[in-house]
Amino acid sequence: IWIHLGSLAVRGGDGKLAILGQAVEEPLVPAQLPLFDELTRHHGEDGFAARADVEEVIEGDGVIGACNAITLDLDDTIWPIAPVILRAENALGAWLREHAPRTAALFPLEAMRMLRDEVAAEHPQLAHDFTRQRLISLERMLDAAGDDRSLVQPAFDAFFAARCEVEHYDDSLDALDRLAARVPLAALSNGNADLGRIGLMHVFAFQLGAREHGAAKPAASIFHAACERLQCPPGEVLHVGDDIEMDVVGAHRA
Repeated sequence: IWIHLGSLAVRGGDGKLAILGQAVEEPLVPAQLPLFDELTRHHGEDGFAARADVEEVIEGDGVIGACNAITLDLDDTIWPIAPVILRAENALGAWLREHAPRTAALFPLEAMRMLRDEVAAEHPQLAHDFTRQRLISLERMLDAAGDDRSLVQPAFDAFFAARCEVEHYDDSLDALDRLAARVPLAALSNGNADLGRIGLMHVFAFQLGAREHGAAKPAASIFHAACERLQCPPGEVLHVGDDIEMDVVGAHRA
């Protein structure tokens, strides 16, 4: 089963623990921290900002007790997100070329991405709401091209339909079925994927997104809200996710 270090650590059928594919001795000790170095490649030179928190997880009181429920991140945990977003952006571009060609000409893929990043930077209060950020971006695109704002929603619908066309990691579905047969599962994501559309809602007790909750991971409140709905104290809920800060450190602090 997966343990409290989220998707970084896994206990195999032989009962041995591995972190990032490397066998380790138990209990974990600070000397094993270099195994986490690979994670910092995606965080630049400041990637070790969370290293003290990792040490806290390893040296602190994060001992595994009873696991009566599991919360799981979705993007880059159950499926890779990069190809999904690229497909959705291309679907949006194709829709705009058909229904709003002036907007499509003014905003090719890279321009769309730049505007989306600008909107996110201008609206930090919407950091938990990717849907609203995308809608604002579409409004600005259509306005800049002189197209009708009434096209915002159907344009977003085209994007979102493709956003929910995911390709699972090879072992994800079997793993979810095995876990769901043992304990309740809840989806806990900062993204806006729709498990109903994707066809996985039957595996989960519920889906709790950052947009619905009003705050994103690593905020403790979203973890606590999931625990309340699962009717389990936080110490009995395991969280699985790919992000060292959002998932591993966030869940530990909660």
